[in-house]
Amino acid sequence: MYCDNEEQKRELAQRRAAELKARIEDYLRVRPLIPDGFSGWENILRRQEKIKKFFRAGDKEWYDWRWQVRSRIEDVETLTALLALPPEKVEEIRKVGEVYRWAVSPYFLSLMDPENPSCPIMRQSLPSLPELLDNEGTEDPMAEELTSPAPAITRRYPDRLTINVTNQCAMYCRHCQRRRNINKPDQITPQSHLQAALDYIREHEEIRDVLLTGGDAFMLSDEQIDWLLTELDGIEHVEIKRLGTRTLATLPMRVTDRLCSVLEKHFPVYVNTQFNHPLEITPEVEKACKKLSRAGVALGNQAVLLAGVNDDAHVMKKLNQYLLKVLIRPYYIFHAKAVKGTAHFRTRVEVGIEIMEKLRGYTSGLAIPTYIINAPGGYGKIPMLPQYLVSKDRDKVKIRTWENRILDYDNHE
Repeated sequence: MYCDNEEQKRELAQRRAAELKARIEDYLRVRPLIPDGFSGWENILRRQEKIKKFFRAGDKEWYDWRWQVRSRIEDVETLTALLALPPEKVEEIRKVGEVYRWAVSPYFLSLMDPENPSCPIMRQSLPSLPELLDNEGTEDPMAEELTSPAPAITRRYPDRLTINVTNQCAMYCRHCQRRRNINKPDQITPQSHLQAALDYIREHEEIRDVLLTGGDAFMLSDEQIDWLLTELDGIEHVEIKRLGTRTLATLPMRVTDRLCSVLEKHFPVYVNTQFNHPLEITPEVEKACKKLSRAGVALGNQAVLLAGVNDDAHVMKKLNQYLLKVLIRPYYIFHAKAVKGTAHFRTRVEVGIEIMEKLRGYTSGLAIPTYIINAPGGYGKIPMLPQYLVSKDRDKVKIRTWENRILDYDNHE
């Protein structure tokens, strides 16, 4: 369309702007109703004071990440003293806890809203009866134990691999892909296994990218993280190091000045986080992310699509927008894996694709992660994308825009 009249141009532009705003009116209406850790911060602080009083702890203990780990809530007696739960829920937690381990950091507990029976924080962290009713899943759906060519290593790709450095976490997610490991006592991977993993990397020059994961890589001490990164720095063909951690959501006080000083020494370092709901993003998280960013650490989020938590396009959009506000780039949305005990979290694939349809064009490209299915048997990540290429012939392709407009596009060399 061509127009040489300035007044008409402005009128057309204003009409288009109104049309674009109308596209997100539904989101603008519901956005204030989706809880987040900033708007709910005053309530969270009140709950923190109650938890501190119970443990006879002050700010010194509260902001000590090791105290938080030592003080994890992992029995129903302590939980019910801190959180008002109906008797039937308490009995569920007790019953499931006999089979599957659970634990929640005091900080993450403070994010729970006991007046909301659908609280996304409780759903992710407190056991529920459906865990015992799942007969569909398997303990190791990604065949990690069959893709481990050396101790502690998982290798599914030509140029990268992971080292599982611990089975410990600050909070044990009910949707965890490695539930088979968390029932064991908390332990750091033996030094001999870590050394064997490093030797394997040295012997395979095609490995350029190493991810330290677990469990949670930030459950290692600063000294242990420093040692591993120093060893990887000494391997010439390793170009980047990544650390997988959920502590930014569950234990942001783990990000100390000392940890940042360690990470800063080993540039380039990437940290993969996992935030699944905007309620997890708080001023404490913002503080931790700023520290990491000042240390030159790049942050990316790997959310998991979870029924009853974030299987809603508006919730996922707000999550991704809030992640960008605290300097975390949305990277992946993982389709929940078929892990035994987690069937109640899984959605249909169409749900994830519909969410992606409601992100592309409706928010900035920075806020759009890739929706991923992990192939069974350890065959890697497969992107699930809406179909934007409608058809093609020799000289043209027919494409679909985010608004469902069908257009012809020249396809000449």
